[in-house]
This record gives sequence, structure tokens and C-alpha cells, in this order.
Amino acid sequence: MNQQLAGFAPTPVVARMENHGRTMLKVAMSTGQDLYARTGSMVAYEGFVQYEPNPPAVRQIAAQWVTGEGAPIMKCSGDGLLYLADYGADVVVINLNNDSLSVNGTNVLAFDAHLQWGVEKVKGLAKFAGQGLWNVEIAGTGWVALTSRGTPIVVDCGRGEDETYVDPDALVAWSPNLKVKGKRSFKASSLIGRGSGEAYQMAFSGQGIVVVQPSEDSTDRLRIRH
Repeated sequence: MNQQLAGFAPTPVVARMENHGRTMLKVAMSTGQDLYARTGSMVAYEGFVQYEPNPPAVRQIAAQWVTGEGAPIMKCSGDGLLYLADYGADVVVINLNNDSLSVNGTNVLAFDAHLQWGVEKVKGLAKFAGQGLWNVEIAGTGWVALTSRGTPIVVDCGRGEDETYVDPDALVAWSPNLKVKGKRSFKASSLIGRGSGEAYQMAFSGQGIVVVQPSEDSTDRLRIRH
């Protein structure tokens, strides 16, 4: 039986963050290299790892959000191997090199604690969504892990002059330097049944990337804040 299960055993550590299969993240923890992770995402660990839910630094940043929900983030520290997952969602690992990423908060799985981050208002959408939409912007040099409902596609917006249009419910992350605006449209399916008829997409232009998941999430991923 051990031979049959050998293919599922942990692999040698190669990087700070890496995939163990499509739906699990493996993090090499060491003293002084703390991690922020989604609360409840820990599925296993080896060694000595401590957890601090909703630490003070997180509460201060979350206070910028226009909602009282807070941020479901815990601080992880110690030495060992930490395994994280989010209900079977695909895990995407990104190594930022003096770069930044704007991420839908529900798609954040983990990131290095030394990275700069905060809750930012998405510009260019206020007239389409009341007072606008909010995202988590992460910047610096370090590791970030995102989740995606299925294998995502990464669209390079710098290939041409045409804008890239994305359904907000399928959007995972994008380069903050991209210009963003809303576009109203009509979905054919909304003309049948009880649909309201009107929908909108987010239009991106400039140099950068957009990460899109293959399934729409019905849980109001880009939540409207009032």
C-alpha cells in the first residue's frame, strides 16, 4: 500500500511557495519569514508553526474597508512545512519581483508578511457600482498564492491596442497599472425569464496582465460597498 501511495507523498522543498498538486499550496516556513494566510485554510503542517487570527496589523488595514466584516486573515510563523487549501480550488503561485498585483479579496490564499498590502478602491467603476468596488493590492518582492475556480487564463493586455473585457464574477487579479473602466451590456440569457436585462463588464487597457478563472462565482466576488 505504501508503494501505491508514494506518488502523493510530499516532494522535496524547492521554493518558499509551490504547488503540491493543483489544489494545495506548500509553504516552507522559517523563523523571521512570517506569512499571512486565509483563516481556516490550513490543512496540515510539519514542524513548529503558530497561528494568530486577525492580528493587529491586519485589523488596522481592514479598518480602511467600508464594511464591518473585517479580513479573514491569520498570521503564521515558525519553522516547518505548511499546507494550505481552499475547498478544492486551484492554487496559483506568483513570485513578485518589485511588482504589484490587485487581487479580489476572496481569491487571496496566502502571501509573505513583509509585502506591502492594503485595501484599495477600484477606480473607474463608481458610476456602474454605486460607490465603487474594493480589492486587495499587494506589492514588493515576495511570494503570493491565489485561488481560482478551475485552471485560470492569464491575459496579456499589452499585446495590442484593443481593450480586454472581463466578467467581474470571473475576475481573479490584475496589474494595478492597467486602466480600468466599466462597460454596460446586455446578456442574451437575461432576455429570457426574470433577468434584469442589464449587465456590465470591466474593461482593461495598458501594459499588464489579467487573471481570469473559468467559472463565475455567484457569491458577489467583487462586492459593492456602500
